[in-house]
Amino acid sequence: MGATCAFADAPLAPPIGGIFSARSVMIGIRGTTRQTRWRAGAFTSAVTMLLAAVGVLVSGTAQAAAGCAVTYQVSNQWQDGFGANVGITNLGDAINGWRLTWTFPSGQRVTQVWNATVTSSGNDVTAANVGYNAAIATNATVSFGFNGSWSGANTNPTSFALNGVTCTGGVGPTTAPPTTPPPTTPPPAGNAMAAVADMQPGWNLGNSLDAVGADETAWGNPRITEALLDNVRAQGFKSIRIPVTWSAHLGGAPSYPIEAAYLNRVKEVVDWALADGFYVMINIHHDSWQWINTMPTDRTNVLAKYNAIWTQLSNAFRGSSSKLVFESVNEPQFTGSSGDAQNATLLNELNTSFHRIVRASGGNNATRLLVLPTLHTSSDQARLDELVATFNALNDPNLIATVHYYGYWPFSVNVAGGTHFDATTQKDLTDSFDRVYNAFVAKGIPVIVGEYGLLGFDRHTGTIEQGEKLKFFEYFGYYARTKKLTTMLWDNGQHFGRTSFQWSDPELIAQIKSSWSTRSGTASSDLVFNAKASAITAKTITLNPNGTTFQGLRQGNTDLVRGTDYTVSGNQLTLTAAALTRLTGSRAYGVNATLHARFSAGVPWRLNIITYDRPILSNATGTTSSFAIPTQFRGDQLATMEAKYADGSNAGPHDWTSFKEFDVTFKPNYTGNSIALTSDFFAAVNDNAPVTLTFHFWSGEKVTYKVTRSGSNVTGTTA
Repeated sequence: MGATCAFADAPLAPPIGGIFSARSVMIGIRGTTRQTRWRAGAFTSAVTMLLAAVGVLVSGTAQAAAGCAVTYQVSNQWQDGFGANVGITNLGDAINGWRLTWTFPSGQRVTQVWNATVTSSGNDVTAANVGYNAAIATNATVSFGFNGSWSGANTNPTSFALNGVTCTGGVGPTTAPPTTPPPTTPPPAGNAMAAVADMQPGWNLGNSLDAVGADETAWGNPRITEALLDNVRAQGFKSIRIPVTWSAHLGGAPSYPIEAAYLNRVKEVVDWALADGFYVMINIHHDSWQWINTMPTDRTNVLAKYNAIWTQLSNAFRGSSSKLVFESVNEPQFTGSSGDAQNATLLNELNTSFHRIVRASGGNNATRLLVLPTLHTSSDQARLDELVATFNALNDPNLIATVHYYGYWPFSVNVAGGTHFDATTQKDLTDSFDRVYNAFVAKGIPVIVGEYGLLGFDRHTGTIEQGEKLKFFEYFGYYARTKKLTTMLWDNGQHFGRTSFQWSDPELIAQIKSSWSTRSGTASSDLVFNAKASAITAKTITLNPNGTTFQGLRQGNTDLVRGTDYTVSGNQLTLTAAALTRLTGSRAYGVNATLHARFSAGVPWRLNIITYDRPILSNATGTTSSFAIPTQFRGDQLATMEAKYADGSNAGPHDWTSFKEFDVTFKPNYTGNSIALTSDFFAAVNDNAPVTLTFHFWSGEKVTYKVTRSGSNVTGTTA
């Protein structure tokens, strides 16, 4: 992404109704490969310590010293579902093939899993390795994660067995193997498609080593720690992209030496990640817009500096694991060129030079996986065709193509009325992934979506309404999976806390994780509004099962009664007036109750039952740099704002649309009871020309307001 700064561990308020708990059981934690492994963040309930050891088998008829430690951590929980991470540390002799068994004490069920296969019989669960993580060396750890369902209680299991031997608290006596362990099936050597598939899912360590400034803390994130990488791995991510900006750490021409301390720091972080079992990608990151972009007018110097960096990196990492992957450059772009043809030529020169330097350096670099981007990492057909030509010319089976995807732009930033994950937004995604698939994957060339998210997240994660956001990520994960694309979540510190090791939005990450393996049911909205000024009537929403089956509504641990509390006709879910009357209670403004629509797979769909009345705005005065409209939201939420002059023409920035960009031109403050209009908005407003604003709320209410700018002074009146 661009050089936008975000600060770690500073999330906004949780989504409405977003009350989640996390609990942890840590079983026999000792003998791990690093002291920081499985260092948990703060959880809301007590940590129960249970010591145990487990018999461990080895292949063949020989018996082996046995023992292990298991961690079971509930990472997030909602009203009838939860996510958990499990780690197995082998304290005995090395093993090849494992089965971990336990019994759920409260009738929980595993609904989806990553990094393992799971079978269940009633409350009894067996998790087995997948091919790539079958082997566990002495004092090494493997981990897997799952989403599950629960009802009544979500009590942690307290006893585990590995390969049939019950945990006892230490390294136990030898034991014969009860079964033949499953074979190890790593991706075939040189099979780039298999390796990239094995990298799914991926995560970006953004705004750290790529920060533009003195060091990795320049953009507000703390220093990277082993504990952070351990905890990211425990979340189920199998690959990590570590963006690196080099510009502030280079000496002068002609050799452009990289500052030794900085290169050593990058290598330290890379080695930590490799030790955790990650595939690791490093690159040249924000240099792309700092100096590489001047290549059209300074080709010789740019190419010399670029080649010098990759020469040094190739030498520094030539002996590193084959799970280290190089990416030539992030989001390549050029200024001052003659157009697309020259841009394509310049990028081809960079990618080709990168390929030549790395391959010529020998060692593991001779066959290392190399990632080449399109111009701007765009999925436009012309950009894909240009990169295909480079791949054809290089004729190297160990190459990977990469693009980035941040959604249909009006939806991604909430501008031009793009408030919903609608058919247009969905088509942009499917068309993009179809083009990428046809250009590369269908021809046996793997693709990594090296960054994904929503551009509005650069402002804050509330720019896009929660339910619409969840629908986007549900579909994104599903469609990427069908097109065999490996995806890497962009996280600049706003999603996973760099020191808390907690997700700022557990509901969002639950939806993302679910999409890795299955679809989830959604609905036309997650908001059910009841006007306080009117009698309560039945309300209907449209269910989107997405291939699942609707199974019912639940409030907390209580199932609503079909036929009494709600009815279903096709995909039309109707909440009865009687149920809504009970759920709204005293009808205080805001969220009165939270329901969850449960489906046969995936995560439940939250429905907030809300009491509201038409918002009231009041007159105000201020300046172009400080103007806020006093607002009584009365339980409602702002979706977007229109701005027009008296003649009907559009006012403010992006004058091709009347709908202004959320948080860039206007900002609701629900706790402060105001809507701020920004200096960016007024900078594009004509002097002494009244502007009519129309505020669109999620209830469907529209409220108009007039503002007039006179120099630096602003007057606002109710329309």
